[in-house]
Amino acid sequence: MSAATTSPAATGAAPGTAARVRLLVLDVDGVLTDGRLYYGARGEALKAFHVRDGLGLKLLAAAGITVAVISGRRSGMTAKRCRELGVRHLVQGVEDKLTAFHRLRERLGMSSTLCACVGDDLPDVPLMREVGLSFAVADAHPQARSAAHVVTRLPGGRGAVREVCDYLLEARRDAAAVT
Repeated sequence: MSAATTSPAATGAAPGTAARVRLLVLDVDGVLTDGRLYYGARGEALKAFHVRDGLGLKLLAAAGITVAVISGRRSGMTAKRCRELGVRHLVQGVEDKLTAFHRLRERLGMSSTLCACVGDDLPDVPLMREVGLSFAVADAHPQARSAAHVVTRLPGGRGAVREVCDYLLEARRDAAAVT
């Protein structure tokens, strides 16, 4: 798997974990965006999303992997981007991402071991430790990188999410080729 700098087997994830992922949970600021906040003249917050990340998420959905976004901030721009991408599970404005994840996971009837997440900073670490496979973007806080099974080569908002999507899709292809 060439998409990331570290293979899951080398960092403690069970072999084949990536191929079994059914839910990918994403943070927004620092993961889907580069983490910078832009404010317009009227005080509106602007965010920049990478188009390749968006295509990767659509490819995941087409492969049967559910995508969810859990963010500590509320943003109309995030809601709009999620609608554009067909992401139906969006939770915004939560301080405790782990509790939000457990509610979502239970609603979907999914085990944590079948879930993956991508994070970049301290609020993401409890969730990263809970899921079967966790990713940190290349420019993540050191504690987030330490909690991750896989660290991407690319930074947040600059293609890291596409890298994760490609990683998961490649793992599925590899597993299907073996069976």
